Amino acid sequence: MYKVMALDVGTKRIGVALSDFLLMIANGHSCVPRQPEDKAVDEILKIAKDNRVEKIVVGLPINMDGTQGAQAEDCKQFAEKLTGYEIIFEDERLTSDTAEENLRNKKIDFKKNKGLVDIESACIILEQYLSRNQK
Repeated sequence: MYKVMALDVGTKRIGVALSDFLLMIANGHSCVPRQPEDKAVDEILKIAKDNRVEKIVVGLPINMDGTQGAQAEDCKQFAEKLTGYEIIFEDERLTSDTAEENLRNKKIDFKKNKGLVDIESACIILEQYLSRNQK
């Protein structure tokens, strides 16, 4: 049995979510500072190892017209450093907007803690992946 991890990779923070062992539920885990990057990579790899993760789903910020810009390239370069895991890219268009709406609906004030949005975005990315890959 294993879990799947999802990452919402930003320039300042990385939201982390983990599935359950049944690969049905996405749970927010943490928010990792992006800098220094080597420390961020080490922390994510430790979370993956400690939680028996086999696959890492990385949100790919695709433009609304379907093209990939500099942010998508940055995410790909970051994902290359996560060695030892199967990396899957998931379209993350509009996840931040949806995450903010979800938090507002839960009456959670995220304005002073943007990490909450990153964690919620990672959950949405993981939920998209899990729902598309149900057995």
